[in-house]
Amino acid sequence: MRGANTTLAQIRKNCGQNASSLRVELWVQRSNHQGELVDLIQSARRNANADIINPGGYSFTSIAILDAIKAFEGPVLEVHISNIHARDEYHRHSKISSVATGVICGLGPHGYIAAMHAAAEMAKKS
Repeated sequence: MRGANTTLAQIRKNCGQNASSLRVELWVQRSNHQGELVDLIQSARRNANADIINPGGYSFTSIAILDAIKAFEGPVLEVHISNIHARDEYHRHSKISSVATGVICGLGPHGYIAAMHAAAEMAKKS
């Protein structure tokens, strides 16, 4: 998987293949709407052992997503395709990072695969 030219469909396909090799179930959701993302995070409390999230622009602004993640009992891995620490001052400090179990950024689309492997390892230990 390469960076800027990788489509969401390719990311989903690669994550699905990796989920099979890790023998984990993958549930992929996407939304541009903050309330819908909060609903998805809250529903994951009933259905998921781990949560991998790329909160995009909401990383820097959303207290609602932050609070929803706080209520999730399993590991939460925050993923960013680019290195947010190399961005401008406003886009460097994710609010979500303060409650995430781990943060992966700057690995391009491969960050999702790294997060899946980390989540699978964390699940073995719990």
